[in-house]
Amino acid sequence: MVQHSALDTSFAALADPTRRGILQRLGRGASTISDLAEHFEMTLTGIKKHVHLLEVAGMVVTEKRGRVRYCMLGANSLEREVAWIRDYQTSLQNRLDRLDEFLIRTEGTS
Repeated sequence: MVQHSALDTSFAALADPTRRGILQRLGRGASTISDLAEHFEMTLTGIKKHVHLLEVAGMVVTEKRGRVRYCMLGANSLEREVAWIRDYQTSLQNRLDRLDEFLIRTEGTS
């Protein structure tokens, strides 16, 4: 059984284009909060809020070295989220298949 609260956290983190952009950027390597803020043309406070939500979802980890905070991709590989999407997609496809079968059976019976 998939834990919905974890899914909610993950999907909420992925819902924002800036957070998706941060994940893409970190996919190329670690970055500092300052570099991310500059890249996304945001304040440090704004980028920290985005990074925090990604941290809560397990998608980003941060490490403070001296006065600089570095961000890296976290351990959440989105397997749980992908499984949920596949299950949902299968459910939708099954419903469409049943509708198609119904329409074929009832074609010309009006």
